[in-house]
Amino acid sequence: MQSSTIRQYFLDYFSSKEHLIMPSFPLIPQSDPTLLLVGAGMAPLKPYFTGEKKPPHPRVATCQKCVRTPDIDRVGHTGRHATFFEMLGNFSFGDYFKEEAIAWAWDLVLNGYRLPKDRLWVSIYLDDDEAFKIWNENIGIPADRIIRLGKEDNFWEIGLGPCGPCSEIYYDLGEEAGCDSPDCAVGCDCDRYLEIWNLVFTQFSREPSGELVELKQKNIDTGAGLERLAMALQDVHSLYEIDMVKPLYDHFYSLAPADRRKQEVPLRILTEHSRGTSFLIADGVIPSNEGRGYVLRRLLRRAVRYGKLLGIEGDFMTDAASLVIDTMASAYPELDERHEYIRQIVRLEEQKFQETLTQGMEILDGYIEKMSRQGDEVLPGELAFKLYDTYGFPLDLTAEILDEQGLHIDRDGFESNLKMQQERARKASRAVTGAGNEEKYKAAAGLETEFTGYETLKQETKALFLLVEDESRSEAVKGDKIEIILDKTPFYAEAGGQIGDIGMIEAGRGRIAVENTFFSASGQIIHRGVVEEGKIAINDSVKAIVEGERRRGICRSHTSTHLLHRALRNRLGDHVNQAGSLVAPDRIRFDFNHFAALNREQLLAIEEEVNKIALENVTVRAEEKTLEEAKELGATALFADKYEESSVRMVSAGDYTHELCGGTHVSSTGEIGLFKIASEEGIGSGLRRIEATVGMAAYRQTIEKEEILQNIALMLSTTESRLDQKFNEHWAEYKQLLKSNQDLKQRLAATEVKSLMSALKKVDGVNVLSASVTADSIDSLRMAMDEVKSSVESVVVVLGSVSDDKVMLVGSVSPDLVKRGIHANKIIKEVARQVGGGGGGKPELAQAGGKDVSALPAAIESVEGLVREQLEAVS
Repeated sequence: MQSSTIRQYFLDYFSSKEHLIMPSFPLIPQSDPTLLLVGAGMAPLKPYFTGEKKPPHPRVATCQKCVRTPDIDRVGHTGRHATFFEMLGNFSFGDYFKEEAIAWAWDLVLNGYRLPKDRLWVSIYLDDDEAFKIWNENIGIPADRIIRLGKEDNFWEIGLGPCGPCSEIYYDLGEEAGCDSPDCAVGCDCDRYLEIWNLVFTQFSREPSGELVELKQKNIDTGAGLERLAMALQDVHSLYEIDMVKPLYDHFYSLAPADRRKQEVPLRILTEHSRGTSFLIADGVIPSNEGRGYVLRRLLRRAVRYGKLLGIEGDFMTDAASLVIDTMASAYPELDERHEYIRQIVRLEEQKFQETLTQGMEILDGYIEKMSRQGDEVLPGELAFKLYDTYGFPLDLTAEILDEQGLHIDRDGFESNLKMQQERARKASRAVTGAGNEEKYKAAAGLETEFTGYETLKQETKALFLLVEDESRSEAVKGDKIEIILDKTPFYAEAGGQIGDIGMIEAGRGRIAVENTFFSASGQIIHRGVVEEGKIAINDSVKAIVEGERRRGICRSHTSTHLLHRALRNRLGDHVNQAGSLVAPDRIRFDFNHFAALNREQLLAIEEEVNKIALENVTVRAEEKTLEEAKELGATALFADKYEESSVRMVSAGDYTHELCGGTHVSSTGEIGLFKIASEEGIGSGLRRIEATVGMAAYRQTIEKEEILQNIALMLSTTESRLDQKFNEHWAEYKQLLKSNQDLKQRLAATEVKSLMSALKKVDGVNVLSASVTADSIDSLRMAMDEVKSSVESVVVVLGSVSDDKVMLVGSVSPDLVKRGIHANKIIKEVARQVGGGGGGKPELAQAGGKDVSALPAAIESVEGLVREQLEAVS
């Protein structure tokens, strides 16, 4: 049975059991900041299990794409471990429980997939007699085929809260897949007994006391690995042999040199990691040194390293991405939609690592050799950090390479160096943020604020909560720095890149200048400011007034980001997605995914498109839609944002752009005025940043440039319209003068060298010329050296000069003399030391500088002795 059939059969089966079939969620958790990536079928459904959200149906079934890395070291070494996999699952939220879950799982495995009964085994939790009874008496499984396992294997819990026993279905792949141990049985760590389905019965809550309390609402969470089911149904012993993975394995097998194709582990690692990288990128993950980006980088770079060990050349991971897409796109169309983007990101990261891999490996090999000589078994953390920070070696890759040699990393030392770097970065970029210590808001738990700022900038309201100097107070007086929560507010709290509003809060007895508005961690709108006059108390009636001109500027900027986003996608491709932004009153900063710098023509076309839509003065409207309705209209959204299924806010500029957005906007694009791109730059692997000005700021930017052009035209005695022509005339004249100057310097150098030839000495039969000359730059000094070399076939030359109170030195040794053991870099290094400087180069050519001008004559005089020493050293 093909994998696609297995997947569909599972979903159809549970659809017939009145389950709502939901599509796979993205790998980036949409509403759970505690998770880096979705690593289980139940992870996206966690709010339904905890009661935080009402499920769309009491019964749900999914096929969820997952990435999980704890077993990454076992990938390739076994036939069943993977970082990327598809998890088939059926879930019950307070509806059915053990009896139905067990009966349906067995029915599907036995009668649906028709797996042979004599190769199926069952495990239960040690004390779960209820599950034993269902399996034994209801289903008819003999007691000797029901294995009781302990808490480590068959009891699911994560800290406090919901937990429960598990029951698993195993498939026996046969003795040939086993470990030959006489104790090999269900629960053995070899590949023989393959767990194909795990049924979790969430029936308890773990209390702080450690006690297990029975839950009123019991849930079912099951997971059947698609790849493992395929192994059983296709009668193969590893996931690398199933229909949707084998083409990848065969691809890498064909790329490897014939004498290395028996190295199965590297081939498996390449195969497995290529799947995860493609899916992660498709869901919006970008390689980086932190968070989920680090997971992607680790997978990609680990694969590249193993590919190189196999002797595979070129961008092999890039080509493999296309094969993953071709194989999996029918089930996951987002892969095909982002095909070229996935390839570009993989290629960029692959090539970037290949550039440093060889150099990094040479350095690591040097570390290993030194450790071996000294009898050390632990690589210092600072050296591991250098490989990570400078050469892009993920820590786990360094650890894996060391482990192959029986060595280890000082992880504490690495973490210490990493924390020091992070602290330096925080200090360099620290800005004033909103909430800070969240403990101070505990007294405000349960208070809610109605936001009215879409409709008005002024609001009659009431003070609900006050903090003075981070302490809860009932009253604040003049001069107090305060934070205040209101019943209703027109103030927009910083979110989605849009900065928070400022303004005034007026009370009958006082006035507050609001300096920032932000969300607390629990989602409350906090107004931070200073009491300018009088006093204010809890329950006072107040008037909240947003600073209007600033807000209108922010609205212009925010709508501009939507137009820019659409223009970028139109001009560069649908792979472009917003990765961050700053929306200020007169400027924007927009970060986006793209794999190359934008040229001037592209930037002008994008800028023109935005201004064209602004001139058309199309209506901007905000509407409440269901998520599905918004998607049908082509609305774009940030991958990691949280969107409730029931209703989302969609902001549209005519039919040009539709985005899910909670920000404030103009009512028509004509209000934007002028839009000017100020800069475009790279800010990371696959990430670009555009900064632009909007409205009057864009107008002022244009005027400033015009003034610069007018001043230049005035200096060149021409008009702005003829400036280009006049500049080209002056440029041609400048280049001619530059050439004449170079020719003159060359002639002067030649003349000076002729006078220097009398200083040519013989040192043990070697021509040596060392002297101080007149030169205004290192280039002029090299020119003089070249003149000497062209006059004498075999010679050691060292020339020095003084410019701007600094010493310049150059040295050269003819190739025949290098073979005799004379090295220019060694001579120059010693001469530079004598003048209080340093330098280096190659045996044939070197240069240096120094500070001690007075020491130059003696340093030049020492050259003959340095040449003699090198000759004696090799004789």
